[in-house]
Amino acid sequence: MKPGPIIAMIVLVFLGMWLVLQPALSRSETDLTVSVGAIEIMLMRTETQSGLHYQVVGPANLKSDQLLDPVELDSFIAEQVAHWNERPALERHLLGFFNITTWGMFGWVMIGLIGQSAFFGRMFVQWIISERSRVSTVPEIFWWFSFVGGICLFTYFVWRVDIVGVMGQSTGIVIYARNLRLIHKEKKREQRTPASE
Repeated sequence: MKPGPIIAMIVLVFLGMWLVLQPALSRSETDLTVSVGAIEIMLMRTETQSGLHYQVVGPANLKSDQLLDPVELDSFIAEQVAHWNERPALERHLLGFFNITTWGMFGWVMIGLIGQSAFFGRMFVQWIISERSRVSTVPEIFWWFSFVGGICLFTYFVWRVDIVGVMGQSTGIVIYARNLRLIHKEKKREQRTPASE
């Protein structure tokens, strides 16, 4: 076995871990999280001479350097609840269902859905081809679906900050790419063989 694929797997695992740890570590700076619909408001507590105050540190669109006392914080949270409730019920339910806060994030969900569809597609195609030939067969398209699905799901899991998903897909991508490379090499060998006879 060549060391290249193993090195690529290790690099991709560490890259995925690094990409996931960056936002996860920044979350650890928060003391309190308040959920308003599908939005998580992250707060940092600060003790000042005038008492306990809070600073909004996330999400990015609500982030502020202003310190809020408990009464101001209650007012701020009530305002966010009112904004959330102003949305149509269907929109609130759909955003909650996909666990996103804006429709702009739906693009990321689509990447995940495309990846999952590719993973289903690979098994479906392999099953149909095997049934037709009455022999268990793994066609080249299986590896293409696997590769595309793996990249899409890796990207989606990085965005979701999901270390389990990133670890699961990072090694698979290299295996899928390696199988495609081996198929490509075999086709080249087959093309050269008749020409030399």
